[in-house]
Amino acid sequence: MAWIATEPLSLPEREAKIGEWTRRWDDGVDFPYAIADGSGDLLGGCGLHRRIGPAGLGIGYWVRGDRVGQGIATRAVAALTEAAFSIEGVDHVEIHHDAANVASRRVPEKNGFELVGESPDEAVAPSEVGVDVTWRRRRTDV
Repeated sequence: MAWIATEPLSLPEREAKIGEWTRRWDDGVDFPYAIADGSGDLLGGCGLHRRIGPAGLGIGYWVRGDRVGQGIATRAVAALTEAAFSIEGVDHVEIHHDAANVASRRVPEKNGFELVGESPDEAVAPSEVGVDVTWRRRRTDV
């Protein structure tokens, strides 16, 4: 993910980032969530993002490396999909990931998303191949 290139942030940078997230939430643009276990241990993050047009929301997620493969992202995406379809006017959600990210591919598959296609994209991490894979789920599929 492109944002990881700026990590770790200093405390003032982190505070500014949280302020930005809050403004974007208040403006109805992005809805970020932390993923934590019962003890409050941070496992990852996820969110809904208005970046695919007025009737759709993009779903993003990441899971801490030592917790990948435990169904955390799959459960988060299920909850985000339900939340997205509770918003009036949202008729579809999409997940985009690089074709090399096999773990991310399993998440939409397990959540009943339809593979829409692949398109060239900029590789932003060394492990990426620069192919964007798009998955979609429509409100009528739920």
